[in-house]
Amino acid sequence: MFTIDAIKAAHAKVKSGADFPNYIQDIIKLGVTGYETYVSDSHTLFLGKDNYSIESVAKYAPLTIADKGDAASFIKDLKEHQQGKSDYLSFCKACARYGVEKWVVEMKKMTCSYYDKAGNEVLVENIPAA
Repeated sequence: MFTIDAIKAAHAKVKSGADFPNYIQDIIKLGVTGYETYVSDSHTLFLGKDNYSIESVAKYAPLTIADKGDAASFIKDLKEHQQGKSDYLSFCKACARYGVEKWVVEMKKMTCSYYDKAGNEVLVENIPAA
C-alpha cells in the first residue's frame, strides 16, 4: 500500500491549486481512494482499499476555524487559489476564516467536498481531469 512518503513526493510537485488535478491522478496511482484534510493544522487521513488508512502529521501551527461561515467569500478565494493566485497556507487560512473545517476527496466520484464545523456541506466540486 501507499506511504506518507510516497504521498509527500507526489505533493511536492504541487505549487498552487492549479496543480491539484495532477496531484489527484498521482495519488490515485499510489492506491489512494480518498482523503480528509483538516484545515486546523492540515493533517490528513488517507484511505485505500481493504480499509487501509494512514494519517499525516500537522503541517503548521493550529488555526482557529470560524464558527460562522461565509460561503461566498470562501468560493471566491477557492477560485483564486485554483488559478494559482495563492499558496497552500494562505488558502488554509482563508478556509479557517470562512468557517471551512475540512475537505473530503472521493476518488471514485472525483469530487472534493468542503464542510463547516457542524458537518454541513459548504461546496462540492468535481475534480477536473488532469
